[in-house]
Amino acid sequence: MDTHPQPGLRIGELARRVGVSPHVLRVWERRYGLRPARSVGGQRLYSPTDEQRIRAVAELRRQGVPAAEAVAHVMTAARAASPTQTSSFFGDRPAADDGVAVARLLRATEDFDELEGQRVLDALLDQRPLAEVVGRVVLPFLEVLGDRWEEGTMSVAQEHFASGLVRRRLSALSLGPAGGRGPVAVLACPPGELHDIALLAFGLLLARQGWQVRFLGADTPLLDLARAARTVGADVVILAATRVTALEAHTTGLRHLSRHHRLLLAGRGAGEPLAREVGAELLPEDPVTAAAALDEPVGAGSSGDSEAAGA
Repeated sequence: MDTHPQPGLRIGELARRVGVSPHVLRVWERRYGLRPARSVGGQRLYSPTDEQRIRAVAELRRQGVPAAEAVAHVMTAARAASPTQTSSFFGDRPAADDGVAVARLLRATEDFDELEGQRVLDALLDQRPLAEVVGRVVLPFLEVLGDRWEEGTMSVAQEHFASGLVRRRLSALSLGPAGGRGPVAVLACPPGELHDIALLAFGLLLARQGWQVRFLGADTPLLDLARAARTVGADVVILAATRVTALEAHTTGLRHLSRHHRLLLAGRGAGEPLAREVGAELLPEDPVTAAAALDEPVGAGSSGDSEAAGA
């Protein structure tokens, strides 16, 4: 409880005023940086300016404008009107930068514009730390892309194009740490799991923390994974999956891996009950948080972001 109450609306009251659920407000904050101030006790406190911006975003959403583009439009207008205030409100880097980047990547995907997509990613990676690019642009972009694919507003071909675009750009970055003397991590997705971009981003972040990363990627047979881990003397083996069934179908193989190596499970398909059952540890779902967690002891009691990614 705050000893000195501060002015501002709590999230529930704002949600009632603007007709947007608290869950959606949290998603807009997490994905697009549309974040309010915080009270001394950590509660979200929305100012009149925050309410005005969120009303504008909500109205654009009702008109059918995708969320990323709506936030980018509103925040670009706000920054043009008051650059100092916008920068202060959203921290060191305005949220408009992230929203505009996501919107440009979405437009490049719609148009199958490889050059524009690479131009956006190149500029981001040249100007900003990798963890920031991954956490504030790449992952939100992929989440929005998945939402639009589920809604039927993005085709399979466009989803494949976007995945290839991001994978090619991230793959051009080095997985080798300076000096190459850190602990060895083998990264893979289990059989049947084809989504490995988040795992690739995680590997790149680990490499920048000094790890020696051996990236095996999607759809890796567990027997081959075990052999690779044994060959390189892995300190940890990390398996990531977006579906629970992709891991649950291989509990025997997972138990075998955990008897010989420190086994970490990651992604939406990983859960604490399964990790405990096979003798593994659980990493946070978000790759940026997960990479930071490996600088500290990781226990099986860890948990990822439970908020539904598709909301």
